[in-house]
This record gives sequence, structure tokens and C-alpha cells, in this order.
Amino acid sequence: MRTGCSILNNLFAQGVLLPSGAIKRYFHSVLGVGQPLASIRILIADDFKDWRRQVRSLLQAQPAWQVIAEASDGPEAVQKAEELKPDLILLDVGLPSVNGIEAARQIRQRSPNSKIIFLTQNTDLDIVRAALGTGALGYVRKIDARRELLPAVDAICAGRQFVSSSLKGYEFTNSSEEKAAHRHEVQFYSDGAVFLDAFAHFIAVALEAGDAAIAVIAEPHRDALVLRLKARGLDLDAAIQEGRYIQLDVAETLSTFMVYDMPDAARFVEVVGGVFEAAAKAVKREHCRVVACGECSPFLWAQGKPDAAIRLEQLWAEVARTFGVDTLCGYALNSFHGEEDDHVFKRICAEHSAVYSQ
Repeated sequence: MRTGCSILNNLFAQGVLLPSGAIKRYFHSVLGVGQPLASIRILIADDFKDWRRQVRSLLQAQPAWQVIAEASDGPEAVQKAEELKPDLILLDVGLPSVNGIEAARQIRQRSPNSKIIFLTQNTDLDIVRAALGTGALGYVRKIDARRELLPAVDAICAGRQFVSSSLKGYEFTNSSEEKAAHRHEVQFYSDGAVFLDAFAHFIAVALEAGDAAIAVIAEPHRDALVLRLKARGLDLDAAIQEGRYIQLDVAETLSTFMVYDMPDAARFVEVVGGVFEAAAKAVKREHCRVVACGECSPFLWAQGKPDAAIRLEQLWAEVARTFGVDTLCGYALNSFHGEEDDHVFKRICAEHSAVYSQ
């Protein structure tokens, strides 16, 4: 049998708007006059006052849901969460001062019983994964709020994950209970701009969320990648000083573990594992995420060493999986020439969890 809350949420999902008096009469008739409803104390965190007002109005449809406070930036959201210990917090990803993802991490430490729903317009899948990776149970797009916010609150308060229907077709694990699958992806690029855009986006998502990133880059791309990252508004110098961003040269890195033109497994684990560990330690919280992107195997392939390139892909995947590091590799499409290189291309694709070509 469906509860009164579930039935009412279905009406809202269908776009049926009821006057507040009718809603109250409905609850009284279904649940019994004077029967107390479970109270949910809610904190709304968003930098737009008009949007907070609209969300508050939407939540008032449920008599037992009480908006106890609002916050306009990340530090204020963390402070009020710690002071008030709300049952539920609605967070925007793009909060000023401290973004919503970092704020959620801090809130999880200071008010661990507060459930979190991200209410945002951001649809970037890496952002969605990072947001849910904080332990939040919900991710609702603002454009879907009128139709989905009430069902989301219902689900989250029952301990179930809720992700906007507009993001359907993608799988998001419940990160508070299950670690996200290891990602070892490859980007085949047609020109340098595609390569730089892919790497800059991959790194920026991690750094903006307060996580760590490693880039092992060939000299021709090094300066351009730095410029791309800074153009996104990242304080790269601060991230480098904190140890959250590590940029290494491909040739120098390869020289530390290559023996007779093949990667030495023991040396590789020592060198690359040490870099992964240092990056993880730079993230000052219990649950950290490290990402890495690079051109080591592509560099070997370009030198005519396909077996070394494939073996390095395998070693990298093993060590990255051990440390929980997500990886993006980048190969130039013009480095593969017709049928003679087709078998190598297929082997490289087989070593990755996802393949992109542009």
C-alpha cells in the first residue's frame, strides 16, 4: 500500500498543483486528524535568493517538512549544518567560496547524520559522480525540481538513491556504500586542441572538487595544458604547492622504470605507486580521489615499441586499481596507419574501460 506522501508526490510528478489547504485536508483525511507526521528539518544552500525562495515554496507543500535555515555560500552551509544538524541538506554544486562538493565532504564529517541532495543545473557526468562520491544520496537538476524534488526527498529519507530522470541511461553507484568502479579510459584525438581539452577537463573536475590530479605530459603539450587549466579559473600554483597537482615529464618518468626498452614491474610499482601515494596524502580528508592522465604508453607507441606500450598500459591499470586512481590516456589518431596497426589499436582499446575518439 502506498503512503500518503508517495501518493501526493505522484500528483506533483504529474504536474498537479494543489492549494496548501487542500493538501492539509488530504493529509488529515488519509492519516487521521491530529496524527503527527514525521518531521524533516531542511537546510537550503544556494547563492541565488530567488531560487531558494522557490525551493522553500515547493517544500512547503509537505506540512511536516520544515526549512530551518538557508545558506548562500559553501562556508555558511558547512557552519549551519554543523550548528543545526538538519535532517536534509539541499546543496548547489556551484556555491561561492567553497563549492558544493567540498562543502558536502565537510558536512559529512561535521554532521554525519544529515542526508544530502545536490540540487543543481550541472549535468557533467564527472561532476555527478564526484557529487555522489561524497556520500550524497541525491542529484536533482534544477530544471527537473518541480517534478522530481519531492519524490527525491521521499526516496533519500527512506535511504534510497535518487538521480534525475534526465540523467537516465548512466549508472551511478551509491558511493556511501560502494566504491565507484575503477576507470581506465583512453582518448584518441585528431588534433592537439582535442587532447588538451580532454585532459584539462579531466584534471579540472578533480581539482575543483578538492581532489588530486597527476599529469604525465610530453614537452610539446606541457605549457599549453597549464594555460588551459588556468583559463578555467584554477589556482594551479596553490594546487601544486599543496601537492594536489603533480605534473611530470614523460621522458623523465619513463627513464625511472624502463629496462632494455620494457617497463620493469618492480621499478614501476615503486615509482608510480609512490606518486599516487603522495597525491593521495595531499588531500586532507578521509575519502580522497586521485586522477591521473598521461602520455607514457602513447610515447612508447610513437617510438615504435608497441609491446612496451601495451605492457605499460597493463602495469598502470594494475597499480591504479590498487590505489583507486582513475586514469585517462591520450593517443594521436594519426599515429595509427591503416591495417598494419589495426591489431595494436584493438589491443590498446581492450586495455581500457572506455574508449573515446574525436
